[in-house]
Amino acid sequence: MTRVDFYVLADGARGDRLGLTCRIAERAYGEGRRVLVHCPDMDLARRLDRLLWTFRDGSFLPHGLVGETNPRYTPLLISTNGEPADEDQVLINLGAEVPEFFGRFERLCEPLDRDPSILRAGRQRWKYYSDCGYDLKHHEVR
Repeated sequence: MTRVDFYVLADGARGDRLGLTCRIAERAYGEGRRVLVHCPDMDLARRLDRLLWTFRDGSFLPHGLVGETNPRYTPLLISTNGEPADEDQVLINLGAEVPEFFGRFERLCEPLDRDPSILRAGRQRWKYYSDCGYDLKHHEVR
């Protein structure tokens, strides 16, 4: 069963969920995991792609947009539709909805910031996963 972790920026924490996504991806990559980031649209995907180049001095995360990079050599992929279908280690969801393909992943990460609409959508996803019997973990991030 997929492990589901919610990462919520604490009150007063700097940054937003895109910066938090970079931190989660960096940690997973450092553990030797492959990461697929699900973005609901290409604009957000491109913003994240740019941020991954600059979010931390001295950091390098080999990443790319699906369709613009070779997935075989890219351990951190950004996708708008869950492709490629053979990715199955870590999924980071930036969509407002539960991704229909999340069940194939070992781990699902749900990064949330303090934006009321982001939190509201996150609560709905929490309820869905809980109702489905997933063991949920909550992490408050500073």
